[in-house]
Amino acid sequence: QVQLVESGGGLVQAGGSLRLSCAVSGSIFSVYAMGWYRQAPGKQRELVAAIRSVGSGQGTNYADSVKGRFTISRDNAKNTVYLQMNSLKPEDTAVYYCNAMYFGNNYWGQGTQVTVSS
Repeated sequence: QVQLVESGGGLVQAGGSLRLSCAVSGSIFSVYAMGWYRQAPGKQRELVAAIRSVGSGQGTNYADSVKGRFTISRDNAKNTVYLQMNSLKPEDTAVYYCNAMYFGNNYWGQGTQVTVSS
């Protein structure tokens, strides 16, 4: 069974940085496309950043709202995906979820809270 465990959330002042980690177990990590989503109170869950599988070239894409500030990366030796978040803004406040996808199978982590104070 695939399990995803996020860590690294917390409280930070506007302009600060955080790095989220998502450790994946129970399957072959390299075949999964990985993504970070977020959900703010009263809003729908949205895609923040994604990185393709090793076989698909590990290309990345980002939501317009985070381009130039966030960076997604993966360490296939550690079965971990990261989200480096810089220049954080209060509107980045949300629960951040890690997602793994492979041929229509979707797996989610439990989420980690990120709060950015103004």
